[in-house]
Parts: sequence; C-alpha cells; structure tokens
Amino acid sequence: METEFTPVAALSGGVLIGLASVLLMALHGRIAGMTGILGGIIPPLASDWVWRAAFLAGSIIAPSLALAAGIDVPFDVPVSTAALLVGGVIVGLGATIGSGCTSGHGVCGMARLSPRSIVATLVFMASTFVTVYVVRHVLGGA
Repeated sequence: METEFTPVAALSGGVLIGLASVLLMALHGRIAGMTGILGGIIPPLASDWVWRAAFLAGSIIAPSLALAAGIDVPFDVPVSTAALLVGGVIVGLGATIGSGCTSGHGVCGMARLSPRSIVATLVFMASTFVTVYVVRHVLGGA
C-alpha cells in the first residue's frame, strides 16, 4: 500500500488537534490524552466523565460529518481484525506502562517540554520504526 502525502490535510489535522489540546487545557486544565480520556468513561466513571464523553463523541462525529458532507477520507486497513485487536491490546499495555498514550505524551507532553514525555515519545517512535521494519522486511508483510 502506498500512501500519498497530502500537506493541506496534514496541516489542517495538526492544527485541529493542537487547537483541541489547547482548549482542553485552557478550559478544563486537562491533558488531551485519548487513553486517559477513554479510561474516565469506563466504569467506575470519573467524576468528570461528561466532558470526556463529549470529547470522544466529537472524535467520532466530526469524521462522520465530513463523510456526510462528501469529503473523501481515504482509509485502508491492510491487516485482519485479529491483528487490529492484538495491536490494540499491545498499545493499551504500552499506554498503561508508559503512564500515557501517544497523544498525551507526543502532543501535549512534548509541547510542555516534559522530560518524561520526550523519553516516552522517543521510545514509542523507535518501537514503531522497529515494528514496521520487522513486519515489512523480515516477515514480508504489507
């Protein structure tokens, strides 16, 4: 599978992620880490579960509205559902062990120059590079 770089879409997405992160910090004093936000709506519910549910709903509704408006959102998942589930469990374990996820550390923590987040981001990026190399060149996958 070949991915076409779309600078306008990438810049727009980055600006929207940054804006959402800044607004969440400014209005609620919270980090926009998706794993932590999701964890607050899984029982037992966090006391501030309402904004968490709204944030997650927006993450689902916004792309749905884009599709309904006729905006083409190319999306391809070249692996099986089982591989997605295993990958999700591994990411969940990593987020738990690393005390945060890619959005919490990579977007918000890096912006705050948090040493822990900088190290965490370097570790998960290195892990990503190694995983892609192994899957594509050692195992001969997609």
